[in-house]
Amino acid sequence: MKKLNDDSVALSDIKKTKKMCLATSKSVMMLSALVTSALLITACQSTNLSQSKSLSADNTPSAAKAALATALQQQRRQSFAYHSNIEIVNQQQFTDIDSTQLAVSEEVDSYCDDTHDNAYSELLLKAQADNKDIAALDYDTQRDALKQSYLVCTDAYQAWRDNHYDSTAYSVDESAEDIVDAIAAEEAMATSVPASDMDSASEASVANVSITPVSPYYEKLFNEYDSKQTKLDVKKSQLLDAYLLQPLSMNAQGVYQPLAGKFTMLGSVQYSARNHHSSINQPIYVDFKTGSLYLWADNFALLTSKLADDKLGTKWQNKWLKIALDDGTLPKGFGRAVVKSHIEAGDRVYAKAAMSQFDFIALNMLTALSPKLTEQQLAPMLNSAKIIRRVRSNAEDEQAYKDYMDTFYQLITQQYPELIIKSSSNTQDDAYPADGKITSKWLVQQGLEKMKDFADDKNLKTQESSLTELTSPTLSSGLPVQELYGFSKSGQLQWQHSRHYLPTKESTEATAQNSFIIDALNQYMPIRAQDKAFPNLPSDSQVPNASNSIDLKQYSAELAEYYRQGNGTAMGKMLFNVLPMYKQRFSTID
Repeated sequence: MKKLNDDSVALSDIKKTKKMCLATSKSVMMLSALVTSALLITACQSTNLSQSKSLSADNTPSAAKAALATALQQQRRQSFAYHSNIEIVNQQQFTDIDSTQLAVSEEVDSYCDDTHDNAYSELLLKAQADNKDIAALDYDTQRDALKQSYLVCTDAYQAWRDNHYDSTAYSVDESAEDIVDAIAAEEAMATSVPASDMDSASEASVANVSITPVSPYYEKLFNEYDSKQTKLDVKKSQLLDAYLLQPLSMNAQGVYQPLAGKFTMLGSVQYSARNHHSSINQPIYVDFKTGSLYLWADNFALLTSKLADDKLGTKWQNKWLKIALDDGTLPKGFGRAVVKSHIEAGDRVYAKAAMSQFDFIALNMLTALSPKLTEQQLAPMLNSAKIIRRVRSNAEDEQAYKDYMDTFYQLITQQYPELIIKSSSNTQDDAYPADGKITSKWLVQQGLEKMKDFADDKNLKTQESSLTELTSPTLSSGLPVQELYGFSKSGQLQWQHSRHYLPTKESTEATAQNSFIIDALNQYMPIRAQDKAFPNLPSDSQVPNASNSIDLKQYSAELAEYYRQGNGTAMGKMLFNVLPMYKQRFSTID
């Protein structure tokens, strides 16, 4: 019997999941920034959370869908401050667990052996309690029963495995075809059988591949085994919750001002335990009037100086890093077209949503949600006059996402056909532009191509295959996607909340007990003049300008020249020689 150190095993999972949490936080915050900031360049009028008409007394699904559509459309034209909070919960993985449903072994191929060993151990303990030898005649019946059940189990597993996998772990249908084709080919070469006859023989042989029947009990058991939890899984979930998820907090706050062409975000991740407190913040400022994205340079200065620029010093201290969103290669009016296409694509997809997805719910239903909402998120949600709920299956959500991607792609490429990538291959050389210049136009072309791939279902299967790795916020296929929207008495949208499930194991029937639950709450408030967009930054750095920012394009050119002259770090020289945009010019750097 193997003895596992639960805590040491769990530690690796904690580190792994911490990376996932940070990656999830970063991706969610960045996605929110990019989607919301895209609306900044609209030319429509802006108000400061203007009052809307009161919600209708009609509580039908059609009224809920119409009211939500109106609220979301109004929000595009309004200025507001916002606060976002993300909570990751896994308590369902170790609370109210049915011990009889836990898996005996980590892997299905050990199930029969471990089941037999556990049963034999229980019988051995019983014999010891009776002060008898387990080989005594008194236990013949039990020992024989254990032996027979073990043989039945191993026979069933072998048959199930033969029906699903061959020795190389391929599908039986695929492996049978390969084997039969190889045999038929050898026979054809020896006997000069025509190719057509060889194909017929191959098809006949595949048809004759037998499948050993397996009892429904074992078929179901082995098919669903990978989705079951073990005692070790439960222990690791408890450690993960105590040492990572409970002390972890992820937030974002800022302002959205479409008329001023301004969007800010202060993303933050905090870890607060009894003897450990740490926090990292990343200010983001988007100015669409100048087409610039600003990131706080301090956060990247140390790593840059260590790996790439040994002369950097403190030049980036208390500075912004300016990234031009358009370097002049994009078509004229492209930004406005992006906004209009985004809005139109979203409206089209929303219009097609089934009416049954929408309804009004009572306020007390918020406290009845299972799993329960955290107190931090629940408190502001309870101050609403009305709540609209939207629930859809994961399949419906995925289809809506694909429809949006396809619609957006079609709208943009119809206006700018020059952004369509004419031809592409899967070679590594095509990962970069042929001339080695990474431009805004090239980046947009790559983004549009990815959208087309998603719409054509080329990337979705890849995402689904990585569920067990916890590397992507791919959502559970067996649990619904739920969104809640809270309104004031005047009909003003105050907050929206979404709940998604991230499976921890591959499962044919996902449940909350084998999933992480991701709750995201966005609150909307009026902008107050006394509030700073970035409370942790100096007063003269609240708004980026030429004197307090570093232009990344200009800096990159200077750094490249520095390396061309033979300077720089060892890591930097290696990176510059690998990147195609520099390799052609600086391939002699040593």
